[in-house]
Amino acid sequence: MQLYNTLSAEEREALIEAAGKERLTISFYKYAHIGNPTLFRDYLFIHWNALDVLGRIYVAKEGINAQLSVPAEDFERFKQHLDSISFLENVRLNIAIEQDNKSFLKLKIKVRHKIVADGLEDGSFDVTDKGIHVGAEQFNALVEDPDAIVVDMRNHYESEIGHFENAITPDVDTFRDSLDIIEDQLKDAKEDKKLVMYCTGGIRCEKASAYYRHKGFKQVYQLEGGIIEYTRQVREKQLDNKFKGKNFVFDHRRAERISEDIISNCHQCGDPCDSHTNCANEGCHLLFIQCEKCAAKMNSCCSEACMDVIALPVEEQKKLRKGKAQSNLIFKKGRSEVLKYKKSPDVHVVVD
Repeated sequence: MQLYNTLSAEEREALIEAAGKERLTISFYKYAHIGNPTLFRDYLFIHWNALDVLGRIYVAKEGINAQLSVPAEDFERFKQHLDSISFLENVRLNIAIEQDNKSFLKLKIKVRHKIVADGLEDGSFDVTDKGIHVGAEQFNALVEDPDAIVVDMRNHYESEIGHFENAITPDVDTFRDSLDIIEDQLKDAKEDKKLVMYCTGGIRCEKASAYYRHKGFKQVYQLEGGIIEYTRQVREKQLDNKFKGKNFVFDHRRAERISEDIISNCHQCGDPCDSHTNCANEGCHLLFIQCEKCAAKMNSCCSEACMDVIALPVEEQKKLRKGKAQSNLIFKKGRSEVLKYKKSPDVHVVVD
């Protein structure tokens, strides 16, 4: 029985083009107690592979975190399968604002220790004692509330291209880093201020809200469904959009445009730009912001050194990478001394 991918990304891309069918990009998460994550992982793979589901899914004893693509014509069958699983019945599905048939090219379902890397010792607090969930209309009111402090729980490369008005955007590489920084910055606000958090789809804020309640914050709020659901509600209800720029997403699209504002700049020349790319040198693969002009000038590389590497024959490039740890700088996205125009936000907060 097939429990793993048998096609390469290139082969799958060709099949998608040949099929000519529309696909939906979807994300969801659910904290739950899963007794045997490996068995559950295999069960999902069997059923979802049959539905031509593609994506990146993490399963752990604490629940499931999924970003995936499904044929539009099979969406109802996929939803019915989710509803047949007790703890996933009627789970909120975040449907992408901008669709791309090639957002995912493989089905990867992995068993992990956590469904999102958070570095927390969950045994010290109740992860179900979460904050108050709010929709787009309530969130807009909180953004304007002088007694509320809005915090972006995403990493620096995410908030750099888009964030909410008046939000604190910590200059961090990981979710875990932001937790202590925010607690320290807001230590005098635990009793009388409203802590309002948001992230891409809600999964990071869900745990952060329980963590901060454990740390003594009295009024903790979370944007339900994150930026993705917020945008859907704003457009459906014709609400004022408080989000400026793009929403970073973790698939081949890299971002969804939420407003026409460009709030970031090219990391190489400083011109207004909010398009991420990966360095063309596979031995580097650094994620950074690059405008079209610099992409042409630098041959889609982050530095002249990387340009020299990709000018070599492919076999020579492979020799240079051989024996070296192939990291895509996952914790250094957008950070390199060669990126002269990378800006760091000011996260200092003054609590009245």
